[in-house]
Order: sequence, then C-alpha cells, then structure tokens
Amino acid sequence: MKKLPKSKSSVGEFLEAAKRFPVPRDSQTRLIFAMDATQSREPTWDLATSLHAELFTTARQEDLAVQLVYYRGHFDFFATHWNDSAGGLLQTMQRVQCLAGITQISRVLSHTIKEAQQSSLKALAFVGDACEEEPKKLYDLAGQLALYRLPAFMFQEGHNPYVAQVFGGIAQLTNGAHIPFQPGSAQQFAELLRAVAAYATGGVDAVKNLRGKFTQQLLEQLQS
Repeated sequence: MKKLPKSKSSVGEFLEAAKRFPVPRDSQTRLIFAMDATQSREPTWDLATSLHAELFTTARQEDLAVQLVYYRGHFDFFATHWNDSAGGLLQTMQRVQCLAGITQISRVLSHTIKEAQQSSLKALAFVGDACEEEPKKLYDLAGQLALYRLPAFMFQEGHNPYVAQVFGGIAQLTNGAHIPFQPGSAQQFAELLRAVAAYATGGVDAVKNLRGKFTQQLLEQLQS
C-alpha cells in the first residue's frame, strides 16, 4: 500500500504521480457487446449487424458508448475502440468475417474485468450458442465481475441444456440475466438489445418502461 505524503513537496509529487493513472470517464456510459464469431455464427452476426442500431435508439443518445468484442478462428480475439454512434459500430461489424474455431468466453470475461477497472462500464452483453470451456474457470471470472457490480447478460441462441447451465451460472453470479432466444429471430434479438441498452443507461427503472416477453424475463432475473 502506498504511504501518504508527509510534506508539501511530497504532496505535490504525490498529486503529479496520481495524474499518470487513468481515471474512468463517468460522463459516458459504456457497454461491452460481445459475440461468438466462429463459422456457425455467421447468420447471427449478419442479424446483429442489421439490428445494432437498437442499442443506440433505446439509450439516451448522448450517454452510450459500445465496444464490440468478438472471437473467432484459432484463438483470434478482438476488442474494438468505443463507438458512440450506430454508424461507427456498423462500419466495424461489416468488416468482420466469421471463422471456424472454439469458444473463448473466458477471454471475454477477463477483458471485461480489465475494462471495469478503468472505465464507467455498466454491463456486458454476450451472444452465443456454445461453450467449450471449463465451467469452473468461467464461474471464477464471473465472481470477479461481481466484485465490480457488473452484470453479465448472457443471450443464448437456441436451447442447448449444457450451454443454458453455464450461461445461467455466469448470469446468476454477476446478478445479470440469462435469456435463450430463437435462432434467427430478429424480433426477439432486437428486444434483448433494447433491454440491455436501457439497463446500461438507466438501470432497472429504464427497463421497466419497456414491454415484451423477453424484457419481462430479464427484469424478473434482475430483481430476484
């Protein structure tokens, strides 16, 4: 632990040193939008690209910045810059090509923890349909996320029981939500994006102002 400065000169040195550490931007709400971009996920990626604007139209326009995180291929992992407009996020998503590979959910969670340590991050929204990793490691990382009061919204495409168990565990540990949705359903996916954007910018009260079956499921889990 650093010692407190004892003199005026050391106070000045202490303050100068403190300036070198990054300070979270509380004026800008941040949301990580993470997706599995392996080969089988291409239809969902195209769907997300067409619906991405839902994140910004639901949120207060001046508040939200979204970082796209995705993995694909043989351990390819990417985190983009922060986008504060639908147009910027669209350009990024259109350049991505899905490639065959295994899941890297642990890297998504680890990256989210790092962002939570240095920015005003409000939530993680993850979209995927598979898990090929050791659940215990994922649960350990989810527990670390919980220390930052950062909920993980685990949106599962399809209804695989094992994936549901793992995604549900991550959501529960972070006080988030696990919502399965029908593969290829634009309506269901759009509703989920609106709900998580509302939560990121306005909390539970903002979600209460929305309507829909999946929004209600998400709200019930947040309040349980």
